Amino acid sequence: MADQSAAMLTIFTEFYFFLTIVLMFFIHIGFCMYEVGVARTKNVQHTLLKNAMAIPVVGLAFFLFGMWIYIALQGWPVSSTSVSFSTGFEPWSDKLAPNLSDRISGVFWGAFALFGMTAASIVSGSIIERAKTSGFLIIAIYVGAVAWVVPAAWGWSGNGWMTQYLGFHDQYCSAVLHSVSGFVTLGILMHLGPRIGKFAPDGTPREIPAHNPWMVTVGLFMIYVGFFGFYAACHIPMANVAAEGQPAYWTATNIYGFPITLSGVTMNFLLALFGGMMTAYLVSNGNAFWTFSGGLTGLISASAGNDLYHPVVALAIAVAGTIMAYYAHNWVEKKYKLDDAVGAVAVHGYCGVFGGIVAGFVLWGYPAIMPSSGAAVALSEGAGWFGTNAQGLPVVTPIGNAIATLVFALGFGLIPGYIIGFVLKMLGLLRVDPKVELTGLDGEHIETTYPNLSGAEAAFEALQRKELKI
Repeated sequence: MADQSAAMLTIFTEFYFFLTIVLMFFIHIGFCMYEVGVARTKNVQHTLLKNAMAIPVVGLAFFLFGMWIYIALQGWPVSSTSVSFSTGFEPWSDKLAPNLSDRISGVFWGAFALFGMTAASIVSGSIIERAKTSGFLIIAIYVGAVAWVVPAAWGWSGNGWMTQYLGFHDQYCSAVLHSVSGFVTLGILMHLGPRIGKFAPDGTPREIPAHNPWMVTVGLFMIYVGFFGFYAACHIPMANVAAEGQPAYWTATNIYGFPITLSGVTMNFLLALFGGMMTAYLVSNGNAFWTFSGGLTGLISASAGNDLYHPVVALAIAVAGTIMAYYAHNWVEKKYKLDDAVGAVAVHGYCGVFGGIVAGFVLWGYPAIMPSSGAAVALSEGAGWFGTNAQGLPVVTPIGNAIATLVFALGFGLIPGYIIGFVLKMLGLLRVDPKVELTGLDGEHIETTYPNLSGAEAAFEALQRKELKI
């Protein structure tokens, strides 16, 4: 790199994305603490190991085929009918080795792998205390390395066919990742069933006490920290967005090559977080679990457009999404006896769909992509089925965002999740035996973890024994 400015740009970009990976690991510290805190003492080690194993399993799957899917399928099957088998992300590619001619591909791979681990961890929390680790890891491979990756290729990449033809916009993956993971979870829960004793004989939901509220709280705040890293990883940190022949204009861009400011993104992130927490506190009458989860409902509801929203808009969307998620969760739980231990279907699934669809209305008319000399985004011929602007660029529309969001949530989330849950159940890989569930999934390790059960847990266990008549 003889040119000094080019060298600085390369090194800065490489280091920027490297740091986002470090930050995103806080998500997994948070998920482990959060789920272990929600679980009862007799299930702590099993819950921790199950969640932790999603990291290497999804990471290896991403190395073998996940990143290849993202690169190979961006145009298929609409703007391109062929699929390239030479993307540079095959496991044997020299891009992924110490290669001075390619300094960034391995770093991108790391960031995407962390995204996938997050997707799998969303499912993990909902199914604690009764799911087998083997079944969960099969689900994790699908969710973490396939389910959200194809939607990302189609609608999150600036060169994805849904971005270019539908004008789809989802900057921080409300629909692409969160709705998919949330609705896979819903499909799995339909077959997994509730924990023993979760519902009274008359169908009334019982609250199963978390063994450690401090871990739940700190875990969620760790997830907030990691979410900052996720947002940062969704940017091009420095690009020349000037038109050809014009003086250089350097700025950050979103994933679609559109100029943004990190000032605006920071405001929107924080206001969505604040709005979600405050709203959840009010609608839940101060319930601690929902108050802290409200930060996520606010963020996920606003994330699809938080690169371009005004802060007041981000706040309003966060408030509306949180109200919707809280009441929808309680209604579904009572009506359909769905035992979602951490509310992931509502927090990620419902809010992800809400965020994706709302962004289509709020950002109606914005360019969906912005090709420039500094952004790796090109415009396909025939782009913009539902509208283009004066420059011929596809624009964001409600119908485009709604179609893509529902395809992702249902076609890659709910339907495959339901099928996978059915198959795992038939093979005996989904749920542990009721006696194992009652005595605890930690088995002989429980005494080395927590030698004494809490009074609240002992009382609930007595209720379970009564219902099982053992």
